[in-house]
Amino acid sequence: MIQSQISPYWVSLRPQQWTKNLIVFAAPLFGFAITIDALVGSLLAFGLFCALSSGFYVVNDILDVAADRRHPLKCRRPIASGRIPLEVAWGLAIVLLGCSVTTGWFFSTGLGATLTAYAALQVAYNFKLKHTVILDVIAIATGFVLRAAGGAAATHILLSPWFLLCTAMLALFLAVEKRKAELRLQMSEGTTRTVLRHYSFSLLGRMEYTVTAGTVVTYALWSSGPKIQGASTPWMMLTLPFVLYGVFRYQLLSDPRQGEEKDNAPSTKLTERPEEVLLKDGPMLCTVVGWSLTVFIILWLKQSNLLM
Repeated sequence: MIQSQISPYWVSLRPQQWTKNLIVFAAPLFGFAITIDALVGSLLAFGLFCALSSGFYVVNDILDVAADRRHPLKCRRPIASGRIPLEVAWGLAIVLLGCSVTTGWFFSTGLGATLTAYAALQVAYNFKLKHTVILDVIAIATGFVLRAAGGAAATHILLSPWFLLCTAMLALFLAVEKRKAELRLQMSEGTTRTVLRHYSFSLLGRMEYTVTAGTVVTYALWSSGPKIQGASTPWMMLTLPFVLYGVFRYQLLSDPRQGEEKDNAPSTKLTERPEEVLLKDGPMLCTVVGWSLTVFIILWLKQSNLLM
């Protein structure tokens, strides 16, 4: 009985999407400054961004309740299905939003300012930007950059401008891929999203080419080393093949022809939720594990003074 009462509220927080907030750990990882203090600061930033983003997921579900009830999948969400009353949902959202931002300001001015900026962006996105072509994907990318900046503020570690640019390009890439999947889903199942009326596969394809090139180039520049304000060692270039494969693998999963070869187009449904690719696609998961192991080996060798 207790589990049945708690479950809808837990689901409404969308914990499966908290993987997006893992980017707050980028500051100590990519700054090669993994210490106890940095870990504590990153964990705090991660928790606050999870609470803040969950608060806005609840707000978004409240505002989109009518449209979600017409969606083949979103109609099952706790608020759309009526398992959580709207009054209770508003109370949950206010607590999450208020506590996360207040705690951030109490911890540090930089973290509080970043959380506030992220909250302002989410307000603009939920009320206007998600219905505005091009600005919708830019807003999504900005959210990722703010998460990375929040992690840097919480740990007092300065991030490379090339890394921040790479974060923005990668976030734009994922946002474009998400729109492609949503557009195919709308065409096949008749789902509704206002902004999709302004997109076409040809436009999204051209956008994809641009941000893919930007992602690879900015990551390559960052990994080239400290001479161009990049990583603290040029040995990070060894991780570039993982990034290339990961980007190409994601494009393969989002290819319409790939979806047509399988019943019910599972790849389409998968790439509508980018965070699930890391958890459900085997080759992508192996790529992330390989990239992570390579980074930690380089970090260990550098701290042992075995690398420049």
